[in-house]
Amino acid sequence: MSELTDFRLDKDEFFKHHPQSPFTPEQQQVFTGLEYFPENDDLRLEVTVEKFSDQQPMQMQTSTGGVQAYVRYGRFKFHVDGQPAELTIYQSSNGYFLPFVDSLAGTETYPAGRYLEPEPLPGERFLVDFNVAYNPYCAYNDMWSCPITPAENRLNVPIRAGEKLFDHE
Repeated sequence: MSELTDFRLDKDEFFKHHPQSPFTPEQQQVFTGLEYFPENDDLRLEVTVEKFSDQQPMQMQTSTGGVQAYVRYGRFKFHVDGQPAELTIYQSSNGYFLPFVDSLAGTETYPAGRYLEPEPLPGERFLVDFNVAYNPYCAYNDMWSCPITPAENRLNVPIRAGEKLFDHE
């Protein structure tokens, strides 16, 4: 089994049994596992981030009407199936944050977007592995408050990696 397969099985186990699962007890009783895209090595990227010279603080809206504080850290460019794309990485006291919405939103992926925590590497580089892209907890249960993906991180390309749209049925 691959490291990614193990990670996904552990996540399903957490969601099914752990008291801090985003699911209600009723959801946990019927949960059989999350849906994922197959592992895609082409979407495991080491990118160079163009750090913004004036890193501006910002308030990111949340799904429950609140806000969370971030700093616009930098931007990176990449290609998906030959199509250009770019995303902004944000920074908070908890580290780096990469919310994004792809062109599959609402059909194959969560409409409000998915999240990643890019791993910093030496020299303004980051590991951005879309295979571990995940849905925010508000995708499973409305009681959770989640940052809403800013417009600048809405992609016109499909990201066929990571977690798929959660089926509430």
